Amino acid sequence: MDGVLEDTICAIATPAGEGGIGIIRISGPGTLSVAEKIVRLRSGLLLSAVSSHTLHLADILPPELPSQSDPPATPLMRPDRDVIDEALVVLMKGPRSFTAEDVVEIHCHAGHVVLRLVCEACLTAGARLAEPGEFTKRAFLNGRLDLSQAEAVLDTIRATSEAGLKIAQRHLRGDLGRRVERLRTRFVRLLAQVEAGIDFAEEDIAFVGREELRSALEETGHEIRTMLETSQRGVRLREGARVVISGRPNVGKSSLLNTLLGADRAIVTDIPGTTRDVIEESVVWDGLMITLVDTAGLRETADIVEQEGIKRAHSAMEQGDLVLHVLDATELNEQDLSRTFSLPTHPMSLIVINKCDLVDTDRITHLSRLAKEGTGCKVLVTSVRTGMGIDRLRESIRAYLLPASLESTGSMMITNVRHRQALERAETSIQEALDSVRNGVEPEFVAIDLRGASDALGEVTGAITSDEVLNQIFSEFCIGK
Repeated sequence: MDGVLEDTICAIATPAGEGGIGIIRISGPGTLSVAEKIVRLRSGLLLSAVSSHTLHLADILPPELPSQSDPPATPLMRPDRDVIDEALVVLMKGPRSFTAEDVVEIHCHAGHVVLRLVCEACLTAGARLAEPGEFTKRAFLNGRLDLSQAEAVLDTIRATSEAGLKIAQRHLRGDLGRRVERLRTRFVRLLAQVEAGIDFAEEDIAFVGREELRSALEETGHEIRTMLETSQRGVRLREGARVVISGRPNVGKSSLLNTLLGADRAIVTDIPGTTRDVIEESVVWDGLMITLVDTAGLRETADIVEQEGIKRAHSAMEQGDLVLHVLDATELNEQDLSRTFSLPTHPMSLIVINKCDLVDTDRITHLSRLAKEGTGCKVLVTSVRTGMGIDRLRESIRAYLLPASLESTGSMMITNVRHRQALERAETSIQEALDSVRNGVEPEFVAIDLRGASDALGEVTGAITSDEVLNQIFSEFCIGK
């Protein structure tokens, strides 16, 4: 994106397809020049003469023909300047705009041909087509957003649940950026004091004592670790969670999937091995997007197709956030349970004993106790046929994947892998600085670690970053945002 702040860009900002309104956005130093070549206000005023942030009815026209000495006109430039569409036009003067530049938005009818012609008119008038994420990148480069806020724009667009949207909005409001910047400021201040002590070592002035430095590092390190502890659950909020249903054939896995979904998605028969491939369906529970995965029954078989299904079942379990090991209460005995004890190798597992409506209550209680003692996992008794225990199973799945309340995290979660990696580097630098302080190492080495922690935190907000990182981040955006 060379020359990103020197030219004027335009793009269609609304999704493709028919609709009531489509928006073309123009931004850059030549915004007014481009817009006034194609916008004719019904009021007769020039666009540059109207108040900022006010809507005006206008006709959108192709640019006028150039003079005879200019190169031949494009097919879009017609002498009669036929109106492309009528629209509402708004001028947002910088810096009071999303990009902090002059911005014009054209709100016309949302049809493929209309939007294409208006966008082509903007290009002919002197703008160029924006690259993916370029509007948001300009907002970052112009200081309108920090980098964590810019990434939150994409998270807001891609949110798959209300909970994920809440976290994205907190980041977009700058909650994460302010918290990280406060920690970074603390490191910058400590670094300044340590370096002052190095520069004036002969003056016998203690700018910061080792005990004070140790205490500050421990406090900051604890705060960063607290933030990192939210990252696993934060990623689930952002991207959703995978819950894998596993077990032997005919224990009720597919029936359980259908019940949890509230729809007949998987084929259910009494024939063992009916499910031979992985079946995935998504559902939103209490603001969390959950992908339920039904798998082939686990057993020894000579059927090549079924073997492949079992192989995929094991792969799905390895990739899942939570595994439900389903057992059949009608066929379960102590010997079967002893084999089950080796099943929950996944760190997040639940034992689900199904068909409990067909077995004596005392027997179920005994088998549940043995299963819990043998696996260390929570055991839930259910009946897909009667609905017994299904609500409790849903609640347990939700509780395993996320805390009961988002407020328990202090309204802050790390949902971005890049943020987590930067915080991990900061934590490593803090620990190395602490070791140096405790061991009486020369302050020059402590200063290096303090600077490393400060720079790592700066990567979260974009205070410290590279063009390569920026290009990678904004390349994930759609054109027009």
